[in-house]
Amino acid sequence: MFPEEKSSQRSEGLMQRLLHKLLYCTGDMQHLHTLMKDQPLSVQLLEWSMRGVSGVIMVDNPVSGALILIALTLSSPWQAVLGSVGLFASTVTAIIIGCERTEMSKGQYGYNGMLVALLIGVFSAAGDWYWWLLFPACLAGATTTFVSSGLAPVLDRWDLPVSVFPFNTVLLLYLSCTGTNNPYYPNYPAQPLGATLINDTQLHVPKLLKGVVLGVGQIYACDALGPTVLILGAVLLFSPIMALHALLGSGIGTLAGLSVSVRRDALYSGLIGFNGALGCMAVGGLLFTLNWRTHVFAIICAFLSSYADIAFSNVLANMGLPASSWAATMTVTLMLLMTGRALSSYRIQSRRNSPEQYLQTPSQWTENNISSNLV
Repeated sequence: MFPEEKSSQRSEGLMQRLLHKLLYCTGDMQHLHTLMKDQPLSVQLLEWSMRGVSGVIMVDNPVSGALILIALTLSSPWQAVLGSVGLFASTVTAIIIGCERTEMSKGQYGYNGMLVALLIGVFSAAGDWYWWLLFPACLAGATTTFVSSGLAPVLDRWDLPVSVFPFNTVLLLYLSCTGTNNPYYPNYPAQPLGATLINDTQLHVPKLLKGVVLGVGQIYACDALGPTVLILGAVLLFSPIMALHALLGSGIGTLAGLSVSVRRDALYSGLIGFNGALGCMAVGGLLFTLNWRTHVFAIICAFLSSYADIAFSNVLANMGLPASSWAATMTVTLMLLMTGRALSSYRIQSRRNSPEQYLQTPSQWTENNISSNLV
């Protein structure tokens, strides 16, 4: 065998091994979850936490969570510290009060705590490395677990997920309690999205396209392009369908913002796009089986989430409060409550699985349409 053939075979073997390892890290990594059941609690807690990090963007993959945490560290180490504190506080609180172990192991009690801690840091006017901020981040993270545990039996009656209701609720309570002039925990007042600057008529297209990508990062309050690309890659690792719908929803949010002339900085920073991204991801494969109908509903959900975000922002900003992700949460909840067979028949009961597991062929779509019409 010639040396050239040997080197070619070695390179092909190396590529196959790398591809195999990459495929091992895709999806929800249920094989790793099964392996972790026999490990000490400290090791399991690490996996639960990484799943909680990825759960912020509706992903259930510990490797994706690790990549996202790295992205947050690159963007702002202080924000990464605050998010980790909130995540740890909410997860440990769930263990202490005896929540369902299966839910804890999927990080479902961690992502709300991480989100509220991240946003506490974003709105803090005390600057980075203000160590006293760790106390409200820890307390707010633990509070989200209590809110989540209390809401779960109520929402289960309508087969609705708790989602980020705890995060949105606790964040509003914290910012309303501390205000903008608090001597210990001062905050920046939220600005309405609809406040267009005077003489701000020119549109910078490259910044606009960059804002579409940043809309995905803004789900984690990240406005840096490099870390946002890493976050998008983490979503892609879990599900290419989710990554595609994240960008699509953010783009739709940008179009919605342009149609009502929102602030240019909100367009360029991605603030206008993240609610659309969340709504599009939730309907376009996560909570409903993906087909042409649910894809259309995902686009509609992205538009509704974006317009509702602008409306909520303009109203709540009068009190100095942010709209956060109320718009996407409420819009997705309404989609789940719809009783029309065109959407309800494609509902996925088991949540946070990779959408690729529920893909159907056109013939299966036809069979489902026939069976739903017969009901």
